[in-house]
Amino acid sequence: MIQLITKERDLNTYLLRKTWRGRKMFAYYKAYGLDYPFCQFYTVGESGILLVFNSTVYIVSADEEEAEDIALFIRMHIPFRVECNGPVLHMLSELLPEYCSLHRTAFELRPDPEAAAAETFVEFNPRLEDVYHILHEGFPNLEDYALWLTDTSHRCRHGVSHVLTYKNSTTATIMFDIDNCVLVSQVATLPEARGLGHARIFLRWLAGFLAQFDKKAILYALDIRESFYREIGFQPVETEFVLERRQDMEQITKGLLDNGNT
Repeated sequence: MIQLITKERDLNTYLLRKTWRGRKMFAYYKAYGLDYPFCQFYTVGESGILLVFNSTVYIVSADEEEAEDIALFIRMHIPFRVECNGPVLHMLSELLPEYCSLHRTAFELRPDPEAAAAETFVEFNPRLEDVYHILHEGFPNLEDYALWLTDTSHRCRHGVSHVLTYKNSTTATIMFDIDNCVLVSQVATLPEARGLGHARIFLRWLAGFLAQFDKKAILYALDIRESFYREIGFQPVETEFVLERRQDMEQITKGLLDNGNT
C-alpha cells in the first residue's frame, strides 16, 4: 500500500539519511517540506519511502512484494526517471516495458594538491542565468529555464545546494551536504571550452576543497562518461541501474545526461 505523508512525524528522516538516494530525498524535504504538490512523500508498505519530485520518482527501502503497487503508481504519474533499491528496480523493469534500464557508477571525488591554484578562477556565487547557459549546452533535456531557476534558487536560498563555476565556462552543483556526505551533480562545460581540461581541474580542486572539511563527495556518471572520471583518478564506489521512460529517451542524446536529474 502506498499512502501520502502529510505530517512530519510520519516521515522517517533517520532512514533517509542512511543512503545516498535517501539523503537526496532528505535534501528535497529540507528545501520544500511536505506542502508543495510537486514534492510529495509517500510510505510504501511497512518500511519504504517514495518521493515524487517533478518528473522523478525516488524510492528507498521498499520490499519486493510492493513492486506491483509501485508499478501501478508509476503508470499513474508517468515520471521521466525512477530511482529505486536494486531488487525492486529489477522487478519494475519487468513490469514496466515502457521504461528501460540505464547503468551508472558512483565515483568518489579524490583531491589533487596541484589543483589548489584553480580556486583563483572559481566563482562561488555565480549568476544563475550564466550557470543555466552552461548547463543547457550539456543537458539538452533541460529546456524549462523557469522551472530550473525556481528550483535551484530555492534550494540555494535554503542552504541545501550550492552552485559554482570555473573560468566562466564549467559548472558543478553541490546538490546537498548532509552528515558530511556531499553529492555533486550537473557538471557541464561550454562547447568552446571543452578539451582544455577545465572540468578535470575544477573537479579535482572541488574534491580538495571539500576534503579539508572532512567531507566525502561523490558524483554519478552514466557508462558513456565513466572513463573520464576514472582517468582523472576518481574512485568508483558503487554501481546501480535507474529506469528512464523510452519515449523521452528518443528525444534526447543519452551521452549528454551525465549526472542529470540527480
